[in-house]
Amino acid sequence: MDVTPISLGTWPTPLEPAPRLATALALDELWIKRDDLTGLGGGGNKVRKLQYTCAQALKAGATTLVTTGAAQSNHARLTAAAAARLGLRCVLVLGGHPPAAARGNLILDHLAGARIVWAGDVPIAEAVAAQEGFVIPFGGTSAFSALGYVDCARELAVQLPDLSTVVVAVGSGGTMAGLVAVLGPGRVFGVDTGALPDARATVAGLLDGMGVPVPAEELQIDGTHVGAGYATLTDPVRAALELAARTEGLFLDPTYTGRALAGLRANPPDGKVVFLHTGGLPGLFGHPAI
Repeated sequence: MDVTPISLGTWPTPLEPAPRLATALALDELWIKRDDLTGLGGGGNKVRKLQYTCAQALKAGATTLVTTGAAQSNHARLTAAAAARLGLRCVLVLGGHPPAAARGNLILDHLAGARIVWAGDVPIAEAVAAQEGFVIPFGGTSAFSALGYVDCARELAVQLPDLSTVVVAVGSGGTMAGLVAVLGPGRVFGVDTGALPDARATVAGLLDGMGVPVPAEELQIDGTHVGAGYATLTDPVRAALELAARTEGLFLDPTYTGRALAGLRANPPDGKVVFLHTGGLPGLFGHPAI
């Protein structure tokens, strides 16, 4: 695709050792890839993807970005921030009904000037279709925007050339797909968050669209930490949040990175492990179980 990505963040993001957390998890070595420090709008992994999708929007002459998500969507928050940075309008179509009071990401969405449309009982796809503007897909993910995590994998290859495993939460799938495209399926371990009906098939489909076909059965994805659903908080995830905070002063979120750490704790690999911190801290303050 003949579109050059724009820069919306601060690169490369740091790679930091986490020796106390490594000891607690019985790992040989643990590093944290700080994609929560991407700079824009509170940080997070969606910034890398938005550098590609916003470049598409600008090339198309768009004046408004439209995207969708859950009430506490990190992607929605960062789309609003990107729109503000680029002088564009933003419409966020969020699932469900407005809460009694704005919390977490919703506060930041409003601060960035986004117009929020609540889908209510209408299917989100139908609610999005009613809006005018350049539509950025769910989670900001497409085979094109997954190139943002090709960029990240290349950063890691320079920062820690002999890494053994990268552990990452799997939401809309683009982050894992980009990492696998460079590092291969044997070095990327994904933890399903319950955002997709079939995370393995989605990641495989994205890789196919990127021209790097990988059989779905070769992808390493742990689906045991979804619990009762995407918006729920399980006991292992709560324990993971506390462990990261109390060993490294590292704050995770209950939907994505908390699940990823719970998955790592249950499946400790050998060698030099990288935990990809994809951000999401504002969501911690909006989660109903916190």
